[in-house]
Amino acid sequence: MRIAIDTGGTFTDCVYLKDGAIAVLKVPSTPDDPARPVLDAIYQIAKSEAVEVRHGTTIGTNALLERKGARVAFVTTAGFEDTIAIGRQARQHLYDWMATPAPCLVPKELRFGVKERVSSEGEILLSPSKRELNELCRRIKSSGAESVAISFLFSFTNPENERRVARVLRQHLKLYDTHYTDGSLNRSEHLRDSAGVSVSHEILPEFREYERATAVVLNAYLVPKAGAYVRRLESSIKTRHRGSLYVMQSSGGIVSAKVAGGEPVRTVLSGPAGGVIGAHKIAQLAGFEKIISFDMGGTSTDVSLIDARGPQTTSESRISETPISVPMLDIHTVGAGGGSLAWFDRGGILHVGPQSAGADPGPICYGRGEQATVTDANLVLGRLDAELALAGRLQLDEARTRKFMQNARGRIGSLEQFASGTVRLIEAEMEKAIRVISVERGHDPREFTLIAFGGAGPLHACSLARALGIPRVLVPVMPGALSALGILAADVVRDYSRTVMISLAGDHPSGTAGTAPPDFAHFAQALRPSRSKAFNRKGREEVAKSAKKSTGSPLSEALIEFHFRELEAQGAKEFKKEGLDGHSIRSADLRYAGQGYEINVPAGSGMLAAFHEAHRKRYGHADEMRRVEVVNLRVRMVATSQPIDLPRKSLAGSDCRGAVLKKKRMRFGGEWIETVIFDRNRLLPGNSFAGPAIVHEYSATTVVPLGCRVQVDEYSNLVIEV
Repeated sequence: MRIAIDTGGTFTDCVYLKDGAIAVLKVPSTPDDPARPVLDAIYQIAKSEAVEVRHGTTIGTNALLERKGARVAFVTTAGFEDTIAIGRQARQHLYDWMATPAPCLVPKELRFGVKERVSSEGEILLSPSKRELNELCRRIKSSGAESVAISFLFSFTNPENERRVARVLRQHLKLYDTHYTDGSLNRSEHLRDSAGVSVSHEILPEFREYERATAVVLNAYLVPKAGAYVRRLESSIKTRHRGSLYVMQSSGGIVSAKVAGGEPVRTVLSGPAGGVIGAHKIAQLAGFEKIISFDMGGTSTDVSLIDARGPQTTSESRISETPISVPMLDIHTVGAGGGSLAWFDRGGILHVGPQSAGADPGPICYGRGEQATVTDANLVLGRLDAELALAGRLQLDEARTRKFMQNARGRIGSLEQFASGTVRLIEAEMEKAIRVISVERGHDPREFTLIAFGGAGPLHACSLARALGIPRVLVPVMPGALSALGILAADVVRDYSRTVMISLAGDHPSGTAGTAPPDFAHFAQALRPSRSKAFNRKGREEVAKSAKKSTGSPLSEALIEFHFRELEAQGAKEFKKEGLDGHSIRSADLRYAGQGYEINVPAGSGMLAAFHEAHRKRYGHADEMRRVEVVNLRVRMVATSQPIDLPRKSLAGSDCRGAVLKKKRMRFGGEWIETVIFDRNRLLPGNSFAGPAIVHEYSATTVVPLGCRVQVDEYSNLVIEV
């Protein structure tokens, strides 16, 4: 049995196949022990049956946001110890004089320099001595470090010095696992495996020393907590259920628990990535090519834009002011969720978020919290109904909610105005997030469909669509568990990259095009990042042979092909170890000569034209006469998972009176309006109705304002024309 489990701030969502149909189970999250609801859910679903578990986890994300990761020793080239703290000196809040950057993840006393040097062409100029490495081990041991990150200046051109230092540290250091016992964080006294030492050429073999160093430091920062969590969960699943564990990556594919445990930096947007994949698959079935995914949970909102190319990845993400340069789906996250707290500043101005009530204590209406949240505001406005349980079991306490919110409303005239203001503010924050990924990047929201999911997404989707001019909202089946559905359907994916710095304008340093025989001294630098055969005669002969067959810029094309084949061979070898058979997807990061940043485009014969077009769309101009450089080559290895088929039903009539649960008053635009509440489980494909209305279901509640029209399509999605 295949089970997908997405751990959120409030609920842990589980999606699985039961008798050929997709089923959903939601259980409360337990922040003190995140593994407990996962194991409980597996037992409820499968009992003693063997399982394949696919997991979207927030352990790494929360550790980074809360700054509760490991104590990391940073080892780098002598003289560059402080680059991890200096960064790019780019100010995130340009006009805020009082802004204070977050402290560096590695304090000064944990930064260690090693006397080594590799040239930019990959030649080893200086190797660390045995005596120096012994001293390094001694200093790290006495520092109290829990993990180590190694990032040398030019290791992406030749990783030999990094390999040597990592080998010594892995042999001589005792690094400890951190884990939960009875809800408290403890150390276990046993020798860790090689995951305790993170190395930059294994995590991110690309240029830009600060971004590469940050990626490997983040990985080391998360390994003792997130990596240990994954390993313990995998062990429990094997022992109790004879099962296996896969983990969702931020890039939109799953990896084995072994890979995820050693490289947790690839999982920091694990849950949101599942939502994007799920939204894309639902959109394909429903016939919509251009969509904006809108995932609103209990703590945050994640938005992503998907066009004809499908979900796009980026290497320029930031979380908690920290750049993360490993491939991630292009997702923009804001601290706006159903649990976001409403609060007043010293001037009496109302704010909402980014602080959240989380799973413990939760909103007031859940029975434990005492601070007003967005969920409480929706209950006061009649958008949620105290008589209808959430997730099939959670009964909302309206009397308690009104009492505490009445006490918290400050100088606002009435409880309803306080609730309305709370909703308007949170929607303004989410509207701004959607503008960031659409309008600010040259996309017109009026050409897209908004796919709303998460436990709170359908409550606010129509209001957001109207504010942005988006003509249509689609609420998929099981909206509160779409992230888990995406994880269930995700492919196994591994990403590989390499910095090459190859010019597409010609084969010679002058930049002029030519078809002269390859000058091996000239392109030796481009071959340096190769791991295996860059400097042997066989490798040189292979490139020369390919160059003779080329019709364009022979040397450039031959070099690019050479590197792609090596990356694909590495991927195929690692897939084979896991018993997988995958295919490769090639892409490249291109830029105009002299530029500081790149654009990723599909590799191949149309690569140059695709780059010019992408540059024109993003920046408003392109120069087709200017020399273009290939900076990084990327290979994505994909092993396709067994497809998940959603049931498709024939259309019934438009009459949906059989799905009416009740009528009640709900507040729209400052006035109370009689509203019909529908049971989504009883709505049939072909049914249609107009707002105002509420659609109640197990995993979410959909609000349909006055003037909107709803059609249930053949896959039971709600298609709302706003």
